[in-house]
Amino acid sequence: MRIQEAIVVEGRYDKSALAGVVDTLILDTAGFGVFKDGERLALLRKLAAKRGLIVLTDPDGAGFVIRNYLKGAIPKGQLKHAYVPDVYGKERRKRAPGKEGKLGVEGMPPEVLRNAILRAGATVLDGEAPSRPSGDLTPADLFALGLSGTPDAAQRRAVLLKKLELPEHMSAKALLSALNALYTPDELDELLNG
Repeated sequence: MRIQEAIVVEGRYDKSALAGVVDTLILDTAGFGVFKDGERLALLRKLAAKRGLIVLTDPDGAGFVIRNYLKGAIPKGQLKHAYVPDVYGKERRKRAPGKEGKLGVEGMPPEVLRNAILRAGATVLDGEAPSRPSGDLTPADLFALGLSGTPDAAQRRAVLLKKLELPEHMSAKALLSALNALYTPDELDELLNG
């Protein structure tokens, strides 16, 4: 299912579970890390302003703390909330259930995740072009721009990340996803050469 909005989840395992369900940019908060990471929050705000943002956190206390933080940090009209039900158990990768004994996003079946996103009011793109071109830039484009695969690529990426006010520790792959979500190729060319 392709949707317009980006989705923010708590961690990388949630991100992996969701990647098989929905075709969009999925970011994580690194758990409570988002509270101290102004760059990550700035990126979430940019994405929310450009294409909307869906918050999908675990149904436990920690998930609601993160959700409420984002609710206060991002304008109301740019944020949608998706909720998964309380299901007791433990994820396969864990030895014991979480503190509250509930499954998180990563433990939910794909159909539950899909329905949660639809109930949140996601904008489904049934074959239409997204409002922001997605996937126009490729890894080869980053190489051609000197942002990957060259001896000074890390330094060039750092300069670009600072200029675009994106998190400084983004990998080339994460940068590519962010660029495709935030800019058209023409807008990026103008930023790089303007």
